[in-house]
Amino acid sequence: MNKLIGAVATVALLAVADQAHAARDQIWAVGSSTVFPFSTRVAENFAKKTGKKSPRIEALGTGGGIKMFCGGAGEKFPDIANASRQMKKSEFLACQKAGVKDIVEIKIGFDGIVVASNKKGPDFNFKLEQLYLGLADQTLRGGQVVKQPYKSWSEVGPGLPNARILAYGPPPTSGTRDAWIELAIEGGAGKLPTLAKMKAADEKKFKATVSPMRTDGGWVDAGENDNAIVGTIEKTPNALGVFGYSFLEENGSRIKGASINGVKPTAQTIASGQYPLSRSLYIYVKKSQVGVTPGLKEFVSEFVSDAATGRGGYLQNRGMIPLPPAVHIQMKQKANALTPMPAPKN
Repeated sequence: MNKLIGAVATVALLAVADQAHAARDQIWAVGSSTVFPFSTRVAENFAKKTGKKSPRIEALGTGGGIKMFCGGAGEKFPDIANASRQMKKSEFLACQKAGVKDIVEIKIGFDGIVVASNKKGPDFNFKLEQLYLGLADQTLRGGQVVKQPYKSWSEVGPGLPNARILAYGPPPTSGTRDAWIELAIEGGAGKLPTLAKMKAADEKKFKATVSPMRTDGGWVDAGENDNAIVGTIEKTPNALGVFGYSFLEENGSRIKGASINGVKPTAQTIASGQYPLSRSLYIYVKKSQVGVTPGLKEFVSEFVSDAATGRGGYLQNRGMIPLPPAVHIQMKQKANALTPMPAPKN
């Protein structure tokens, strides 16, 4: 019997040792494809400075990343969710239910959503409402909401090119898609008096009416790889691509951005909010993993450092629009104190 007890104890000790050995020695961040190139750059610099293993960064889209992040605490779940929109109340509550209690929300900068085309193709100068009219599944025509009838941009509005409506953009799991729906599709629809009245009377009905993207081939969900969209529109005459500003800046010799309401997407117009499709970028951090995952706090500190996200920092050179100095200081303080966020309002 003593031998049996000893054998069981030995097996138990080996199991504990195996679990300890299996514990993650690498930071794990998942989420937004827009934040992905910024996060990978920070990961590279973190590894060089600390000598620690470079963090694992995955582009799953904001929604997919937050869902995985909120799956639970511990080494089987990511330490960080990268996001191109704020966490929703429903996502926050899912986190809480799964035991992910102390979440730190850190704003890292700004980005713009661009509508880009081949450098050699026609220039596009959209009014915000024309993006809704041409790309939503149901659209307004003759004062009535109808199934999308438009085949070319010239049918949508005067001054637009006589080009087939074909846009490649982010899938439903993407934070870029969420922001696109809110800023371009719902924002454009809200400019039209008939739909503005609907929104005022019943916002839920308004969203359900205007938000779905067209499903007849005029809009194509192109996955989370924004570089692939760049390559597609470069090879496809008159096609449009929807993605973050940083990809336009990196590929400015191959593609160009459309004007929206007469405003071109630039670092200045995005930071000022003058460009209509501007948004904020975030990282969400599990406070419970600080001190457990080696280097996590140092990685977060690197992300909010002057060298990375400050004015003139290396992420600005990669296309991120920096925060105002006072807000940047606040984010550094939040990262240092690891102050948990309250529940979002929406």
